[in-house]
Amino acid sequence: MKNNSTLRQLAGLFTRLGLTAFGGPAAHIAMMQKEVVDRLHWMDHQHFLDLVGATNLIPGPNSTEMAIHIGYERGKWKGLLVAGCCFILPAVLITGVIAWLYQKYGRLPQVNAWIYGIKPAIIAIILAAAWQLAKKAVKSVQLGIIGALVFLAAVLGADEIVAMFGAGAITLLLYLLRRPRNALHNFFPLTLLQITFDRTNIRLFLIFLKIGAILYGSGYVLFGFLDKELVAKGLLSRSQLIDAIAVGQFTPGPVFSSVTFIGWQMGGWQGALTATVAIFLPSFLFVALLNPLMPRLRRSALFSAFLDGVNVASVAIIAAVCVSFGKAVLDDWRTVLIAILSAGVVFGLPKINSVFVVIGGSLLGYGLSYL
Repeated sequence: MKNNSTLRQLAGLFTRLGLTAFGGPAAHIAMMQKEVVDRLHWMDHQHFLDLVGATNLIPGPNSTEMAIHIGYERGKWKGLLVAGCCFILPAVLITGVIAWLYQKYGRLPQVNAWIYGIKPAIIAIILAAAWQLAKKAVKSVQLGIIGALVFLAAVLGADEIVAMFGAGAITLLLYLLRRPRNALHNFFPLTLLQITFDRTNIRLFLIFLKIGAILYGSGYVLFGFLDKELVAKGLLSRSQLIDAIAVGQFTPGPVFSSVTFIGWQMGGWQGALTATVAIFLPSFLFVALLNPLMPRLRRSALFSAFLDGVNVASVAIIAAVCVSFGKAVLDDWRTVLIAILSAGVVFGLPKINSVFVVIGGSLLGYGLSYL
């Protein structure tokens, strides 16, 4: 009974987040932190931060992997599947409907007025999460300096993955210089769905499986891969890719759901299903392998030092996302006002459900857009 109750909680939480998590991985993780740590107390800030660091060490969509990690923490294998699928499915279903309408009518729906106020509200949510995580990540002056350097590098356009692994390596090196006798523990140690596979679907599956298994970075990195793998090879037009990017931006949930749109254009509903399963499958496998090892790895002094560096770099990059997001979004008095009001709510009422902040931002933005 307790297990069923836990699974229902996970399903409810991640379905809700899947329907309201706009703004990209940093925003999604910020909303999860607010729900899982601040409101539900399922784990403390340090453990949540360790999981954020772990998602940055493996390929795939970070926010989806965080949902899978949290599901495994709460309900083991069943929880892993429930949390991951419930977070992914709303975006996939919404994107599938849009893909069908696009294929039928040749254009995307107009939703700008409704999403106008969401992004400024998301900035406030990200800031609040970065502040909470930074209080745990910055354990020393040394980590504070490393975090500041990563933040500066990220704002100036440095590669996020290089910055994170570089911070981990520097922290590990500094630890080894103090304690040179410790030994390093290595930790790196299919399937599921029956679809009618014709030549197109097999090709789609292999392309998206490869991307899901090797891709680090943001959704924009994903679109670079898609341009190289699909557009350059004549499998997809550039205008379709641009429309897929737009769909990824104005729908909630993981931006990787854009591949549902692409799969539909290439192979109908079966192509959409094939592409979606293929790109998310590696994330489930990577998290299933890594999560059970996390407590043992955290007990390793060397890996712990490395993870501390990755953690502080992760927070710095989240803060840098806020800066770049702010430059792109806060372009008039209306968006600035929404951001300020949202920040007042999330910092003044730390236990408020972030869904209400998103909805409030959307409604306020819709009203102000007509002034």
